[in-house]
Amino acid sequence: MHKVILMFQVSLDGFIEGPGQDLSWHRVDEELHQHFNEELRGMGAFLDGRVTYQMMAEYWPTADQDPSSTAPEIEFAGIWRDMPKVVYSRTLSKAGWNTQVVREVVPGDVRRLREHSDGDLALGGAELAAAFRRLGLIDEYRIYVHPVLLGRGKPLFQAADDITALRLLESRTFGSGVVLLRYSPEPASGQTEGR
Repeated sequence: MHKVILMFQVSLDGFIEGPGQDLSWHRVDEELHQHFNEELRGMGAFLDGRVTYQMMAEYWPTADQDPSSTAPEIEFAGIWRDMPKVVYSRTLSKAGWNTQVVREVVPGDVRRLREHSDGDLALGGAELAAAFRRLGLIDEYRIYVHPVLLGRGKPLFQAADDITALRLLESRTFGSGVVLLRYSPEPASGQTEGR
């Protein structure tokens, strides 16, 4: 069965965006962008919250038409457009670019999606990640830590009442100083419940 993989870029102090949704601190150079393309090209679908989906939909559908786009950006624009997407939202009535709108995170529906997908499922959106974590639906965490301290902003992980023990699967350092930390939940942590 395919996995649900949370992929996020964070500052060293754990923020996914700075004040005012600032992402200018991201150190995504060609090496890191090419890595993202390689990882995401084989996914079966993108699972996003509304905010993440709308942010992506504002830029990526036509990014390959921008003369200043790099080769990895041009490639990712095609990956994003063609990839099946599920956006979890109670307010969106419709979404374009090969996207299905779903109102609630239902474990049985996610299980069926994992079973019938053509690849792993890339999870994006902090609030959506919190819901998936509460329900024990995240199979792997891929956290890209950028060498910057923001001091404040939006944290990746929300407060929770339970502990999720993780096992390190891989670490990798990129030339930009970004470090990939790849983890899976430990079976004893209860993360298999609801699957």
